[in-house]
Amino acid sequence: MIVMARLCYNEIHEQTQWERRRAMANEEQRLVETGQRGDVEAFNQLVRLYEGRVYNLCYRMLGDADAAADVTQDTFISAYRNLSRFRGGLFRSWLFRIATNACYDALRVRKRRPSISLSGAGNLDDDGPAFDLPDTGESPDERALRHELAAAIQQGLEQLPEDQRVVVILSDVQGLAYDEIAEVTSTNLGTVKSRLSRARARLREILRAGELLPSKFRHDDV
Repeated sequence: MIVMARLCYNEIHEQTQWERRRAMANEEQRLVETGQRGDVEAFNQLVRLYEGRVYNLCYRMLGDADAAADVTQDTFISAYRNLSRFRGGLFRSWLFRIATNACYDALRVRKRRPSISLSGAGNLDDDGPAFDLPDTGESPDERALRHELAAAIQQGLEQLPEDQRVVVILSDVQGLAYDEIAEVTSTNLGTVKSRLSRARARLREILRAGELLPSKFRHDDV
């Protein structure tokens, strides 16, 4: 009887989640179509929906809060100017593609002017978002450990090649499926899987070899 009740609950929960996602998709489509007709407020609602995620993507790619804020702003300006060219599909994928390309542009500029050091980009006091989980009443020590781990991961990300960095961010931070990552990065599914596998392996090597991980997360047998 208990098993049946759980099954019913799971089915109801899944149905509710599906209906919620469908409602959100319909609302997003409405906002896009309204924005394409020139409604600025509709586009502003899209900005509010995605500004946090776009900034997070840019911050993880660039490792600098100010640069990420600038690229985030450029992303939405470009999206607004080109909204009429959006021809359907996932608006999120289209927006992330714009953000990713803008990050690549910023990285190219940085390579031509390499005098700026970002060695402190993982500092806990910066304005960048961490790989945070919701606060569950954690202690100050637990919060400090979580931030230390987040900073270590960010430093590791910055050592990855750009094509590997973006796929691991889109997958493991943004939670995108492989096919959507392929769309964002304009690559095929096999390339996405290959880059993601190499990125994860390389990130583990960087974290272990450089002892970036907090001691709690290190193991003698790795």
